[in-house]
Amino acid sequence: MASDASLVDYICTQIANAPDVSSRKMFGEYAIYCGAKVVALVCDNQLFVKPTDAGRAILGDPIEAPPYPGAKPHYLIDDLDDAEALTRLFIETSRVLPEPKPKKPRATKTRATRARG
Repeated sequence: MASDASLVDYICTQIANAPDVSSRKMFGEYAIYCGAKVVALVCDNQLFVKPTDAGRAILGDPIEAPPYPGAKPHYLIDDLDDAEALTRLFIETSRVLPEPKPKKPRATKTRATRARG
């Protein structure tokens, strides 16, 4: 089941004080970014935040569940209405996540010229 864009917009509004918040639709679901880092996923209209020690310190004993079949468990966030706590969770999680690996440049295609006879 695809997630609703309105839910993603609501979450992004709640965490608007976090640095450089954005979202991107992926396969009917959404990734939420702080800068270049994917901090959370919205799948089946549920918010899943990447697990970190910083996030666990904020949440205490979080519920863990995979956002989609075959995925590693993430923190399942039920309370989307506490903007201050949600923002703090996103900021701290983003702070400790590693920078994304740089993308390799695409190889340029060369056209082999052949004499046709």
